[in-house]
Amino acid sequence: MTNKINRILFTILFSLSILSCGSIKVASDYDSDADFSNYKTFAFYKSGIDKVEISDIDKKRILKSIQNTLLNKGLTLDENPDILINISTKSSENIYIDNSFYSPYYTGWYPHYSRGHRQVAYSTSQGALYIDVIDTKSKQLIWQGKGVGVLSSKKSDRDELVNNYVTKILEVYPPEKNLD
Repeated sequence: MTNKINRILFTILFSLSILSCGSIKVASDYDSDADFSNYKTFAFYKSGIDKVEISDIDKKRILKSIQNTLLNKGLTLDENPDILINISTKSSENIYIDNSFYSPYYTGWYPHYSRGHRQVAYSTSQGALYIDVIDTKSKQLIWQGKGVGVLSSKKSDRDELVNNYVTKILEVYPPEKNLD
C-alpha cells in the first residue's frame, strides 16, 4: 500500500515539476521590405491596448517590460514615434488525464491489472502574448512576435513570467536580415 501511495505522489509531483518548468515558445515574423535601422522612437498604441481583455495590472506589467526592453535596445519613448507598439493576448485551459495502472498482483489466469487503477486529472493555463510593431508613416504591421507558455497565478511568479515572455519575444527584435 505504501508503494502505491509513493508511486502516485511521485507521478503527481513529477508531472507538476515538468509543467512548472515549461519553457516559453517564441516565434516572430516581419516585413522584409522594412528598414529597421530607421526606427529610433516608439510609443504604445493606446486604443489597441485598451481593448486587450486582461487585468490592468497585467497590462501594466507587460507594457513596463516592453518599455524597459526597448529602451535597453537603444530606442527612445517619444510622443511622435517612428513605431507604435500594440499587444494582444490569448489563453486556453488544458486538461490532462493520466490513466495509469498499477498492481503488484495478477489475478486469475490472465495477467490483467485489476487492482490499483487510478486516474489523475490536472489542468494548466497556457497563454500567448503577441507584440506588434507598426510603422507610424505607412500604418502597416512590420514585425510581430509571439510567446506561448504556462501561466501562473502567484503574484511573484507573474512578474517574472511576464518579464520572461517579453524579453524572449523581443530578443529577435529588430530582426537581423541575411546578407546572402
